[in-house]
Amino acid sequence: MSFQDKSIQCSDCGTTFTFSAEEQELFQSRGYVNEPKRCPSCRQERKARRYGNSYRNDSYGYRPQREMFPATCAECGKDTEVPFEPRGDKPVYCSDCYRKVRLSR
Repeated sequence: MSFQDKSIQCSDCGTTFTFSAEEQELFQSRGYVNEPKRCPSCRQERKARRYGNSYRNDSYGYRPQREMFPATCAECGKDTEVPFEPRGDKPVYCSDCYRKVRLSR
């Protein structure tokens, strides 16, 4: 089946958005039968209200965003954030220095 781009009016804000042929193919492959009613920005805003702003969209669906903790890199001294709470008994590295240290092992 050949799809063509469609113009749809958003049910929330009233702007017209394009429902592309690629998106239509994706909808069909996922078994969706209804076309989207909201433009991408209204969909994103609605999801943020529904799930809260601390959720992110990734290939596994909506998951809580990791809590990040401030730290100082033991190698270069740069301020950074890490996804765990540093205890002080082990060195903490920024992402660049961590890659270097990890490769040298």
